[in-house]
Amino acid sequence: MRILYLDLDTLRPDHLGCYGYHRDTSPNLDRIASEGVRFDRCYVPNAPCLPSRSALFTGQFGIHNNVINHGGINADPVAEGPSRAFRQRLDRTGWIPCLRRQGMYPVWVSSFSERHSAFQTTVGYREIFNPGKGGLESAEEVTPYALNWIRNNAAQRDDWFLHVNYWDAHTPYRAPEGFGNPFADSPAPEWHTEEIRQANWDSYGPHSAHEVTHFDDSPNKWPRHVCRIDSMEAWKRWIDGYDCGIRYMDSHLGMLLDALEEAGVLDDLVIMVSSDHGENQGELNVYGDHQTADLITSRVPLLVRWPGITQPRVDTGFHYQGDWAATMVEVLGGEVPACWDVSSFASAFRANQETGRDYLVVEQAAWSCQRTVLWDNWCLINTYHDGLKNFPPIMLFNALEDPHETRNLAAERPEVVSQGLARLAEWQGQMMLTSKSGIDPLFQVISEGGPLHTRGQLERYSERLRATGRAHHADALEARHGKGK
Repeated sequence: MRILYLDLDTLRPDHLGCYGYHRDTSPNLDRIASEGVRFDRCYVPNAPCLPSRSALFTGQFGIHNNVINHGGINADPVAEGPSRAFRQRLDRTGWIPCLRRQGMYPVWVSSFSERHSAFQTTVGYREIFNPGKGGLESAEEVTPYALNWIRNNAAQRDDWFLHVNYWDAHTPYRAPEGFGNPFADSPAPEWHTEEIRQANWDSYGPHSAHEVTHFDDSPNKWPRHVCRIDSMEAWKRWIDGYDCGIRYMDSHLGMLLDALEEAGVLDDLVIMVSSDHGENQGELNVYGDHQTADLITSRVPLLVRWPGITQPRVDTGFHYQGDWAATMVEVLGGEVPACWDVSSFASAFRANQETGRDYLVVEQAAWSCQRTVLWDNWCLINTYHDGLKNFPPIMLFNALEDPHETRNLAAERPEVVSQGLARLAEWQGQMMLTSKSGIDPLFQVISEGGPLHTRGQLERYSERLRATGRAHHADALEARHGKGK
């Protein structure tokens, strides 16, 4: 058994051809999708990067593993305390150790663990190749490590799991200038109209139309970087930069597939494609970042090609990303650890049948503090800390009719809001009953001062708002958060 996991950072599925995108961003990924299962409603339970991969590698949601922020108490796994043995429990219960028990030889090409000091994500790997730029690698700096391993091991060794992490869809968008712009003559997505752009421009928040570079519009060294979305032309340049990153990365995925075919292992190779989170591109007035627990940041692609099992199909059921990790363990003959929050759907997968959960709860606590419940066609976002954004406490969207979250229906559909809040309460109650600490980490983040990336930024951002003619927004933020706190 040989498995390739393509871990494509910050990749939203609706910018891939296989998910219906109108631009030709992903010919190699589309080929993989055509030979396996495309999961349409796969979500990470925690976003962004560090919480997401911590959930995947531990099998536990952030409310249990404690990793929901990018700094502070809740950026590290909960300590095991007196029960900690010679080795951590994760050495027995982590995703990669579970694969090793089934005889797999795991290898990772990534700088992720160093970027976030997230060494819980390295447990179980036999080999790790770190390109060394902490997530600022471009594809041409990652691919040689993977190609070298493939050429030296792919055919010579059996039972391997090769995990390759690319960053090209993550800001700053940095496809080499020599790659050009394959989308220069291709229209941008139609949903982002001038009306939406202007509404975003008139509002505020980190990574908003006015402040694409976190809290301001300062330029950087990357030629494809746009400092502000002050026109539809700027929006077109911006989204071209994101799509160029995807297409450039996809061209390198083609190099890996060619090398695997040359090694004679491609036909029987299991391939998994996913991401750690999506990327808002104007949704909720966030451009080029992952700051919410919404339909865009939390949804990820999941493509699975498993020769001998999968037939080309689409699965529209609700899944956590980690449900697939549990399924992989079980299909390989292993047992899913009892402490995992995710669960296997191996029986349905083997039978090529669709399955899924009744609802999902997803979370964000690095840029804002939100919990969101997804059920039927509904998305209810409960905001506990707005991250200095223009977010009301409750937002409700029809995911089928309004996938880009342009119309908050909370006031119009109070009965649906009640349904969503009941599901959130049910989920939190279930999670706390099985919590080892008895503490909900979301409220630890708030008590510490809020999400890491907006902590202590109120005064600085209020000054920016006043300097750009938006004093009324500064007044509203200071009233809500308490000036000087």
